[in-house]
Amino acid sequence: MALQLPVYMDYHATTPADPRVVETMLPYFTEKFGNAASRNHAFGWTAEEAVSVAREQVARLVGAKNPKEIVFTSGATESDNLAIKGVAEFYKDKGNHIITTTIEHKAVLDTCKRLEKEGFEVTYLSVGKDGLVDPDDVKNALTDKTILVSVMLANNEVGTVQPLEEIGALTRARGVLFHSDAVQGLGKVPFDVERMNLDLVSITAHKMYGPKGVGALYVRRSKPRVRITAMLDGGGHEFGMRSGTLNVPAIVGFGKAAQILVEEGPAESERIRKQRDRLLTRLEGQLDELKINGHREKRLPGNLNISFAFVEGEALLMAIKDVACSSGSACTSASLEPSYVLHAMGIGDDLAHSSIRFGLGRFTTDEEVDFVADLVSTKVKKLRDMSPLYEMHKEGIDLQTVEWAAH
Repeated sequence: MALQLPVYMDYHATTPADPRVVETMLPYFTEKFGNAASRNHAFGWTAEEAVSVAREQVARLVGAKNPKEIVFTSGATESDNLAIKGVAEFYKDKGNHIITTTIEHKAVLDTCKRLEKEGFEVTYLSVGKDGLVDPDDVKNALTDKTILVSVMLANNEVGTVQPLEEIGALTRARGVLFHSDAVQGLGKVPFDVERMNLDLVSITAHKMYGPKGVGALYVRRSKPRVRITAMLDGGGHEFGMRSGTLNVPAIVGFGKAAQILVEEGPAESERIRKQRDRLLTRLEGQLDELKINGHREKRLPGNLNISFAFVEGEALLMAIKDVACSSGSACTSASLEPSYVLHAMGIGDDLAHSSIRFGLGRFTTDEEVDFVADLVSTKVKKLRDMSPLYEMHKEGIDLQTVEWAAH
């Protein structure tokens, strides 16, 4: 099969819907179009049954014991907001302290910033150079006023997978609720809400080959029973936690995407990891001065975040326009600020600005991997040929000691 351009390597941003997911959804737009809240006729019952099946499928993916612990939302941003604000509001008489990390998704960080304006105290834990949170830092940050700890499963930029099991043991021992934005890692790395002692988990369908605009929040129902204050008022849908007519076709697709990951995820992750390693091996074979950002082993199978020293990330992206990927200039791509995640890991502006995130996924082929490796290598060499700094570096000059003349 001929290589189709551009090659998609931005699977962390979104994934194409699996054809099997689309096929499962289609009847619910036309023949089975009922409102799942219509309890007095067959159209409503059919829709309600389809939602129940999807709830069980998503529950199985996260390891939930009770399907009713799955609350459907519009996506992970809403789930993050509902989890953090919902806990803050419900438990504010118990305490006003929240712990999170400096490398969380903006949906978590901005929600915490909002709560700070309302009088809550938030501790933002730093991470190591590999992007890992130290469980001891969580332990030391816990106080009698702590009501919630929020740590992501895997980072969306550098792919580092966090030690949730160790953190969950600490929070459970102290009776503190534990939330995780599991969007990037769910179905790709081992995950289980019971083993990790998680009380709330944010999920979205479009990162796992399902449709956009649908997600879920896992809310533990026993040992302990977690309570949250709803953000939307209305018909009391989703066990009173999230009012609004359910998007049945999207929920059905979400369930199917979850089922596929339960059945095929481990084998798929192993194949993608091999492709990622193949990409890295080919790049390292053709280029020097590469820096891998994030933990070498504890990372998502499809993530490769590399700084190409002496090359501007934006210039490289323009040069490789036949590849869809992301630069290390923040997830708000309208901004050319270096990524806050790379900054938090202690990576300087020069390397942060030269970083590219490659995201491999279900439909990535070996042919695409080889094409991308060769194209990137060619373009990096070309850009470095135009860089006097790279030339000085090759001549053995220590650029840190150079005194630059002021204009």
